Amino acid sequence: MELIHKFFIDDLRYVLDVNTGSLMEIDEITYDVLGSDKPLTLNEAMDKFGDKYLKQDLDEVLLEIQELINDNVLYTKDMYEEKVRINNEQEYMKAMCLNVVHDCNLKCKYCFADEGEYKGKREIMTLDVAKRALDFLISQSGPRYNIEVDLFGGEPLMAFDMIKKLVEYARSIEKKVNKNIRFTLTTNGILLNDEISEYLNKNMKNIILSIDGRKEVNDNMRLTAVGTGSYDIIIDKIKKLVDGREEGQEYYVRGTYTHQNLDFSNDFLHLVDKGFKEISLEPVVVKENEEISIRFEDLEQIYDEYDKIYRYLRDSIDEGKKVNFYHYNINLQGGPCVYKRVSACGAGFEYIAVTPSGDIYPCHQFVGKREFVIGNINSLYKDKISEPQIINEFKEANIYKKEDCNKCWARFYCSGGCQANNHEFTNSILNPYKIGCKLQKKRIEMAIALKAYEKSKEKVTS
Repeated sequence: MELIHKFFIDDLRYVLDVNTGSLMEIDEITYDVLGSDKPLTLNEAMDKFGDKYLKQDLDEVLLEIQELINDNVLYTKDMYEEKVRINNEQEYMKAMCLNVVHDCNLKCKYCFADEGEYKGKREIMTLDVAKRALDFLISQSGPRYNIEVDLFGGEPLMAFDMIKKLVEYARSIEKKVNKNIRFTLTTNGILLNDEISEYLNKNMKNIILSIDGRKEVNDNMRLTAVGTGSYDIIIDKIKKLVDGREEGQEYYVRGTYTHQNLDFSNDFLHLVDKGFKEISLEPVVVKENEEISIRFEDLEQIYDEYDKIYRYLRDSIDEGKKVNFYHYNINLQGGPCVYKRVSACGAGFEYIAVTPSGDIYPCHQFVGKREFVIGNINSLYKDKISEPQIINEFKEANIYKKEDCNKCWARFYCSGGCQANNHEFTNSILNPYKIGCKLQKKRIEMAIALKAYEKSKEKVTS
């Protein structure tokens, strides 16, 4: 098991204590003598590095490392497993994805939702189903004050009139039920106009805008119904919407990179040049035999692209510019609670998805896989779901139940990866999707390095 993780970017070397999250910038000699579960002995260090360092220097460094071990800074033991094992706290729902439309006005080549149909039929959620779903979320949220409704599709703006009525309903009841109901929406931007943009900016806590970056990249993947590119249709619309967001209102533009645009740092830079400051670029997740799939042989180039994005953001810190790359946001002070750090996203027990027909799934990426239906919003009996064993399966799928994750240095940052991707590639939510793991670990390294760099700059200027 890895108790520490060491990595470097350019001329900076870091060591992370896995169990406490303690991070230190270290010199080359310290980097060399640190093993994953214990430091080298002096004899081992001399055998391996005697021609590189003096014995006196190696001895001094190893003594300093031992002091850190004694002070519980390095090579600490796992503090969480026993707490998680005996955790009996009631879990309350905090979020729901409403698939308000199973239809779309684009035909993206990588769409996991089968062009919005989710292997079913094209349909739009009725207001009655949406209100029942919201009422269910409220009933299951317990003492939580803030709850979130993610409006998703397909393309949710195809149900814009229904969305407005649902938001109106939420505002009419939230004080009575003592909840703050926050809405988010993901859109491809095709249907945006001044009226819709103004409404979204007034009523949506967060807006996710889909665009893949450069025109030629976007238009290769994100096609209209007649097979033409969508970039020219959406770019000015989403820029105008973002410009209309007030201070503190969240948004981000979200793209997907594939085997066909492995130089995706250029898509990141393109989006920055267009004025966007909140950006996400996700690796495509499709079967290995597809032309656009990410392969193991792509990884080194992808790592280089993440390095380039890190360097741009590091330079932006120096220049006082604020640009956020979604995957490089990280909390070095411990992050969420212990249980959250080991239990992943909460799919199935803190978060669910509801389809237009009322079927309830653990999350939107399981929609269409009938074996994961945990109930139907139209036939709940006393707000009880019909398949509680599925919820229990997800609730218990923490990192200590995932053999590969249990030994991995990144386990408290990724919490076992995406359950849906795991199942898609391994037929089990307990077995991680291997390429996803490797990409996640690289992003975590860069996120840690960037946060450490930002903190070091703050100390210099304070």
